[in-house]
Amino acid sequence: MNVKSVRLKHVDDFSSLHDDIRNLNINDRDKIIISTTVVDGVGVVTSRYGDEQWYINGIPSNKPAAFRKIDFLTMPESFRKVLKEIIFRYMRRGRAGLPRPKGGSVKNLFERSRRFINHLNSLGITSLTEISPLVIHNYVAKSRDHKTWRGKKLSPGSLIQVFIAVEAVYELSQFSSEPMPLHPWPETSASAMTGFVGNGSRHRVGGTTPLIPDDIFCRIFERAHKILEGGNKLLDVRDAGHIEGRESDLSLMTRWKAKGRRLSAAGWDSTQSDLNRRLIDLRTACYIVLASTSGCRNHELANLFSGAHHRTVDEGGNIYHWMRSKSEKTNAGVIDWMIPDVAVRALRIMERWAAPYQALVNAEVVDRKRNDPLDPEITEAGKHRHALFLGKTNSKGNQTRTLSLRTWSVQLSKFAKETGVDWNLTSHQFRRKFANYVAHSKFGDLRYLRDHFAHWSMDMTLGYAMDQNWGAHLDIDLFEEIRSELEDTKAETVESWFNQDILGGGYGRSIKQWQRNPENLAIFKSPQAMIMSIAESTSIRSNGHAWCTADNDGCVGNTLERTRCGGCNNAVISLEQAPIYEKLYNELNELRNCQDIGEGGRARISRDLDRCLQVFKQLNHDLDDKLE
Repeated sequence: MNVKSVRLKHVDDFSSLHDDIRNLNINDRDKIIISTTVVDGVGVVTSRYGDEQWYINGIPSNKPAAFRKIDFLTMPESFRKVLKEIIFRYMRRGRAGLPRPKGGSVKNLFERSRRFINHLNSLGITSLTEISPLVIHNYVAKSRDHKTWRGKKLSPGSLIQVFIAVEAVYELSQFSSEPMPLHPWPETSASAMTGFVGNGSRHRVGGTTPLIPDDIFCRIFERAHKILEGGNKLLDVRDAGHIEGRESDLSLMTRWKAKGRRLSAAGWDSTQSDLNRRLIDLRTACYIVLASTSGCRNHELANLFSGAHHRTVDEGGNIYHWMRSKSEKTNAGVIDWMIPDVAVRALRIMERWAAPYQALVNAEVVDRKRNDPLDPEITEAGKHRHALFLGKTNSKGNQTRTLSLRTWSVQLSKFAKETGVDWNLTSHQFRRKFANYVAHSKFGDLRYLRDHFAHWSMDMTLGYAMDQNWGAHLDIDLFEEIRSELEDTKAETVESWFNQDILGGGYGRSIKQWQRNPENLAIFKSPQAMIMSIAESTSIRSNGHAWCTADNDGCVGNTLERTRCGGCNNAVISLEQAPIYEKLYNELNELRNCQDIGEGGRARISRDLDRCLQVFKQLNHDLDDKLE
């Protein structure tokens, strides 16, 4: 990074200067500070307007180094001047009605504008002022027909970003030397052109992240957990082979042989390459465990530092474990995520795993300070010196930095393939899977999560409104995703009730009776509206052998006296749950022959057997070849 250092009283004072540069002379314009950093308390300019490359502040640590700069030399020469004006305006003022953008948004606008600028250049257009409605029309058609390297057309979500970039170029160019003469689509918008309006708007459509199937997720998590369990033993082997002191000055071959002898003495009977692969798998396994049990985004896991774990104890003596990181989503800042014991073990393993890599970063900082005390890379390296998920970049002399999202995509895909599952595994899928599992926990399917996250109310937002101090460091976005998953799960359950011919339980029989009356169905605009209304107004959770719609979980039918659900007005029982009652019936039948249960015991067994038979009768369930 070729920069000149300058002491600044306030590093960001320049941000309030020069929103409009059209009237500045070239010398004054080119001296405008674009980005700075602070090295040991000294402000250092990292890029100015006149530079061909601008370095961007505010980029998450999970982005590669190339993402941290804008290279105007990659754009057609005739458009570089106006693109500088557009990007500068965007950095200073943002777009109308929107807040000033973060660094990632600036980079994204530059990259998304590239498609449009290259299209203009291919037509021989050299200025934005030459754009006509026909040019825009052809660009829209070309974008709709464009196919990715996978042979697929752009998704609506990708297409809207292409069109939004054109809108941004138009709006921001009005403050440049080459304003676009007309709005690209004056009677519509990017959202309307891609179908994201009304019921199709992006906040209504929801995310497109696929939900990992349970069987695939269980296999991936099981393998990750197994690797985690052997983590300390593997790290013992790694540390036993560590070369330090005078040995580190020996030749590569001599060091390699010395390390091999130490590994053999520690019980390692395979190659050093195999050890390295196992260590990479351990890092991936820890990532999977943490992502699966916390719901963190990739950049939030990238921001995990040593010492991220802490715990709290409530008045009843219950211990809660927390993981602290920085979220750069909507300026959330430092956030605590509640985690189970297995995640604590993963953090401990990663703290140990990362120690040698953290030492490499510290050594780099020392070397850079020795060579140039104001080298901006000192500050950049310092951002990674305590990080957990680190790796070396071979193309940069084994420089050690936090792993990028792109690298994780490769590692996770490789892990899934080696697990033997056919699934395109990506980082962001774990957040949705976590939200889905917690929603089922609230629903009642997963007892461990239900108990562990007992105070995670789906109405947590109300708690924040009442007391902004309590829970100020929790991930509210995650609660909203859980709420969304819960709503979807309840709707799917109610829909399954209406699609079945017979239901047991008091509430189940009432539903089928109510459904048979056409007047009841006519109240709603559509079957989907009816399903959503019932799902939203009904408390639903599974207790394993029935669906319970009671407003509280105090009923003993959920725990101690399960057979009472057949006659309960709050229960719904489907044919899918009939095998549970078959097994229960057979076990009770065997227990009835025990000689030491007394008359009271036999009476209770007879009662419960009758209740099981009532459930079979309600479901018209054929028992001849299923009961022993």
